[in-house]
Amino acid sequence: MENELIPSGLKINRPEPILGEVELVSFVKETAIQDAIQALFSGRYVLIEEFYSNGLELLKELQHFLKKKHPNETFLEQREFRAEYRKLSNLILIEIRAHQLNVKKAPLIGWLEKLYPETPDFLLSFPQIQGLNSAWQWYCNGVVIPGIRDKVHPYYGVYFPTRFEHIHLFDNWLKHYQGHKKTAIDVGIGSGILSFLMVKHGFQKSFGTDVNPNAIVGLKEAMDGTKLARKIEIDYGHLFGKWEKQTELIVFNPPWLPASYDLGRLDEAIYYNEKLFPDFFEEAKNRLLPEGRVVLLFSNLGQITHLTKDHPIANELLHGGRFELDKCFKKAVKDASTKTKRNLHWRSTEVVELWVLKLK
Repeated sequence: MENELIPSGLKINRPEPILGEVELVSFVKETAIQDAIQALFSGRYVLIEEFYSNGLELLKELQHFLKKKHPNETFLEQREFRAEYRKLSNLILIEIRAHQLNVKKAPLIGWLEKLYPETPDFLLSFPQIQGLNSAWQWYCNGVVIPGIRDKVHPYYGVYFPTRFEHIHLFDNWLKHYQGHKKTAIDVGIGSGILSFLMVKHGFQKSFGTDVNPNAIVGLKEAMDGTKLARKIEIDYGHLFGKWEKQTELIVFNPPWLPASYDLGRLDEAIYYNEKLFPDFFEEAKNRLLPEGRVVLLFSNLGQITHLTKDHPIANELLHGGRFELDKCFKKAVKDASTKTKRNLHWRSTEVVELWVLKLK
C-alpha cells in the first residue's frame, strides 16, 4: 500500500533484500565454529537456522577471531577491525518469512513490514537484522533529548545524537540569541532536533533539508497532524535544496570526520568529503541576510584522532574571504562509558564546538 507521507519518487534507504536462490552454508548449534568462520573468509554465505541466538554466537566468535588479527588499540586499528568485521559479518544471513524472522526466539521487528511491504519473504544479513531491531526499539520507545519536551522517535537510517554536549551548547546559545526570528534554515535536518529547539525558542519558521530520504519521511510522519508541521518545512535535497530566499539564521551540524573512501548514503551523517564545507560556505553566503548568522556545531575529533590536521571552519575563516568569526563556544566531552570495549583514550581531549559566523 502506498504511503502518502512518502513524497512521489522518493526511495527509502533500507538494507537491500537478497532474493532468489543463493548458495548457503547452514549454521546450527552443532556446526563447528571454525568451519563457519572458514566459510566466511572464503566469501561464502552462512545461513543462521534454528535459533536466533546461533547468530549471536557466531558473531561473537568472529569478533574474537578478528581481535587476534587486529590489535585494536589505535583509532586507525579500530577502523581496520570494524571494516573487516563488517565485510565478513554481512555474509551471515537470516531468512525472513511473512515479514518475520524464520528462527526461534527471535525479536519482532516492525521495520520488516514497514520497509518491505511488497516483499514478505527474503534474506538479510544478521548485522542488518540487528540494526533493524535496535532501530525499531529506538523508534518505538523514543529518545529523550535535553531541551525538548517530547521524545524523538527516530526513523530507520536517520542519525540521532547519543551524546548531547553540542545540543546543550546550541540550546544555551538560542536562549541568548538577540537576532530576528522570522526564518531559519536547518541544513541536514536529520531527526529535527535543531529545528525543534529553534521553534521552542520562538522562531516562526524553520526550513530544513536532508540528502537522506529517510529523514524526510520520518519527520513527515512524526510531525503529521501536529503544530510543528506548520512551523517546519522540509525538502529532500543537498545542502540548501530548494530554499533560495535569504534568512536570519543558518544552522548546520555537519559530519565531524573526513572521509577516506567513497561515501555510501548512510555514511554521509558521519564523514564529510572535501567539497562539503566549501560548497556549504559559498551557498550560505548567498542565503544569509546582511545581519544574519551562520551557526555550525562541530568537534575536534578529526584532529585528536590524527585523521586530519585541517579544521574546515578555521580554514574558511582564514582563506575563504566570505565570513568572519562572531563567537566560538566550546564544551568538553564526557568520558566514554566504562562499558565500552574500545580504547577511547582520546576522548579526554575531545571538545564540541559552536561556531557563530557573520558576513564580511
